[in-house]
Amino acid sequence: MDKTLGGTCVNVGCIPSKALLTSSEHYDFAQHAAAAHGIGIGSLTLDLPTMLQRKDEVVAQNTRGIEFLFRKNKITWAKGRGTLRPGNIVEVDAAGGAGAPPAEKIATYQAKDVIIATGSVSIELPFLKFDEKRVLSNIGALTIPQVPKHLIVIGGGVIGLELGSVWKRLGAKVTVIELLPTILPGMDADIIKEAEKAEAKRLDEMATLLFARE
Repeated sequence: MDKTLGGTCVNVGCIPSKALLTSSEHYDFAQHAAAAHGIGIGSLTLDLPTMLQRKDEVVAQNTRGIEFLFRKNKITWAKGRGTLRPGNIVEVDAAGGAGAPPAEKIATYQAKDVIIATGSVSIELPFLKFDEKRVLSNIGALTIPQVPKHLIVIGGGVIGLELGSVWKRLGAKVTVIELLPTILPGMDADIIKEAEKAEAKRLDEMATLLFARE
């Protein structure tokens, strides 16, 4: 159960990854392209804790914005574990405080229509369980406390390429391992072609963009 509104996208998906992409692009520009524009940077340093803090502030701003829209539009935010009952009745457990009698811990809501939006979770490989320290999900990859020397990204989808690009710009060696013949499997062929060109420049070779085939 998330403590804030917004689901995966706002809390641990699109919003924080885009915040880090923006910050890492600024760093990369200052490091590699500013001089060509006549901009002298001097001694460039990376303050990763501040960058991660900015990412968290961007997320918090978005979650607070959603809370404001809930209040403005008089939407009830029920906090707890929901159970859908017959007749479009939703029971929410733990609405009461700790130690409250069971009857006081159940809130009941009824509506004409009920939308079930359960969000998403990362898929673990059976032999690589997430510990969010050495083996990271997308959540752990958003909070790495130090730039890794070598980051291996399993899966050449959108999320893997985004987060790989972030840490590559900040100084990590990045290897992307994809089972299928191309990155971004399932995407339009023209998009894949352009993405491969871009990633070949960002990553350490197309050379660190490896395609693992059976």
